[in-house]
Amino acid sequence: MDGGAIAARPHQFTVADFHRMAAAGILNEDSRVELIRGQIIDMAPIGAPHLNMVNRLTRLLPAILGDLGILSVQNPVRLDDGSEPQPDVAVLKPRPEEYETATPRAADVLLVIEVAETSIDDDRAVKAPLYAGSGIPEYWIVNIVDRVVEVYRQPENGQYLQTRRVGADGMLDVLMVPGNTLPATDLLRRAAQR
Repeated sequence: MDGGAIAARPHQFTVADFHRMAAAGILNEDSRVELIRGQIIDMAPIGAPHLNMVNRLTRLLPAILGDLGILSVQNPVRLDDGSEPQPDVAVLKPRPEEYETATPRAADVLLVIEVAETSIDDDRAVKAPLYAGSGIPEYWIVNIVDRVVEVYRQPENGQYLQTRRVGADGMLDVLMVPGNTLPATDLLRRAAQR
């Protein structure tokens, strides 16, 4: 040994490594992890408000999408060789085989949605640049705590140039599916008190 300090750095995994770990049983279906920039990241547990919002999205979005998009719920999207996040909802371009033979890639995604209860900082600081850098045209963060939808559009150089916050009195539309809107109050309404 030369006595010099060796800088510790995390091991960088590829999507292929990640899938091999799953095939070997190191990761299984109950492992709540995703691959982000070569690192295996624990995902936050899904609580009742989060689960309810994902269910609400899957019920409301088809009305504005029609046949122009496929909903993919909590499934992987391969962005590059080192990132395969599992967004809460992804709206995919329709394809005849409906992704039977390959995981959707960034070019297949019209809209990606993350539901944030405790993950808001990571969804803004980590996921937004990741999705923008992959060229995904639109990203929503459904902020359960503040009861707003943060809409990010126009990706360029790893950031979204256009952002807006839509409260319960606003309207939501999907950029790549023009013509139909969703009243934000339908998505952001609170459960009736008992």
